Amino acid sequence: MLDSLFGTPFIAAPMAGGTSTPALVKAVHEGGGLGFIAAGYKSPEAMTAEIAATRRLNIPFGMNVFVPDPHQLPPSPEERARIEAYRAALEPEAARYRVTIPPLRLDDDDAWQDKIDALLEDPVEFVSFAFGLPGKPVVDALRKAGSRVISSVTTVEEALAAAEEGPDAIAVQHSSAGGHTAAFLPAQRGQAARTTAELVAQVRAAVGLPLIAAGAIADNTVLREVLAAGAVAAQVGTALVRTEESGARKPHKDALGDPAFSETAMTRAFTGRWARSLVNEFVQEHRDAPGGYPAIHHLTSPIRAAASAVGDPHRLNLWAGTGWQRAREGSATDVVREFLNGL
Repeated sequence: MLDSLFGTPFIAAPMAGGTSTPALVKAVHEGGGLGFIAAGYKSPEAMTAEIAATRRLNIPFGMNVFVPDPHQLPPSPEERARIEAYRAALEPEAARYRVTIPPLRLDDDDAWQDKIDALLEDPVEFVSFAFGLPGKPVVDALRKAGSRVISSVTTVEEALAAAEEGPDAIAVQHSSAGGHTAAFLPAQRGQAARTTAELVAQVRAAVGLPLIAAGAIADNTVLREVLAAGAVAAQVGTALVRTEESGARKPHKDALGDPAFSETAMTRAFTGRWARSLVNEFVQEHRDAPGGYPAIHHLTSPIRAAASAVGDPHRLNLWAGTGWQRAREGSATDVVREFLNGL
């Protein structure tokens, strides 16, 4: 079952923070899938260097870019006050590892324009966006440069807005997905889709573009379900985190296989943006964390780095979808092959 746009129904989700690597892209390709790398949290120079390293593999791949939130750049005075209060609440966490929480940084747009300019100058096969819509001029420019553009959504309303900009495909992310939500519009009232397949079917009925399903795609059975619902491919993340080629921190990999971690939850504690994580002590102790992305990401970064250095999973962002228990170790190539078996 091959779609002409991607050549495969398996797409490795772009995972920022070092999890997605050129080695992972290569292993996914060798298994029959399409790999992505991620520009999030990288400088434009680091992004272009990683593109160059991946391009040397001579295989197709994609790049994911975070769209800055104009409502957070800068935050309102009320939001800033909440972020400052949260910074003070983090001091005991910093003292635990003898690290310093940095001053508030309220102007970080993740070098948005520089990254777009770099992708126009040196196009890659696929460019996907998360956290918002890039705008029709950006979509048109990237497509003219030769890239195929993917916008990420979480609802029918967001999909309709994305379709207006003319992307080549839409990634439909269910709330069961690990890591950050791609949501950018206020939640609508009404019955939420219970499964990824149900959400895909809802969007399929409203939008005529190719759809990529994302959220708890944990095995071959779920992959078949979302394809039957109308997706042309599935975007898989958590199932690849523990693999040899993943660049995820070791405590994160280990936690996914540790029965002591028994549930996931949506949290803003680590970055100020809702994301699904394994429930650890940090999640439990900071359930009231305010919104404020990426300002809060910068505040917790030294704590997370120090926790990783000593192997403490309880101060790390252990991103995980609801199907995390089926993630396994080994080569990503074998994982992809298992997903595609019989398709």
